[in-house]
Amino acid sequence: MTKKTKNDPDEVLIGLVSISDRASSGTYEDQGIPALRDWFSAALASPWQMETRLIPDERSLIEKTLIELVDDLGCDLVLTTGGTGPARRDVTPEATLAVATKEMPGFGEQMRQISLRFVPTAILSRQVAVIRETPDHAALIMNLPGQPKSIKETLEGLKDADGKQIVPGIFAAVPYCIDLIGGPYIETHESICKAFRPKSAIRQR
Repeated sequence: MTKKTKNDPDEVLIGLVSISDRASSGTYEDQGIPALRDWFSAALASPWQMETRLIPDERSLIEKTLIELVDDLGCDLVLTTGGTGPARRDVTPEATLAVATKEMPGFGEQMRQISLRFVPTAILSRQVAVIRETPDHAALIMNLPGQPKSIKETLEGLKDADGKQIVPGIFAAVPYCIDLIGGPYIETHESICKAFRPKSAIRQR
């Protein structure tokens, strides 16, 4: 499998992986990938493509899928949904860590801080984020919640009635992280999520 051809040097290739035994078997309709697709369609000002996968809670398959998306297809960012709880079949974090070069613990910490605003069971979530590096490429891989509402809150954070940010979402830090690992320059629509970069890293128009 060959890497996708980018139409623009700043085009970001995003892998979206929904991990669920029941959704992958057709027992119910997957909600994770549609929620992520809709969020990125609204949030990104940069050109982007996506690769999607719907797979069961099988660790070896999750690992294989993540490696394929990064190493073979050249994804710059990979997001998973599902399989991050304490149940026996929840193995997404283990699979993610198994393919990692570096851990990025701040993302998981912030995800749980956001979710704790709503439910005390957020402490049961084991979401992780990692960097996977190859000799000529690197990607950020993050585990997200499975519910569309939680996905949106995790990515863009919480705002008050006037639109003022109460708790930052994790995606605010993603574009600069992608910069640092050699990926494309990602810009966002600030009304959805304002990307943060040090002044020295902001591209002059």
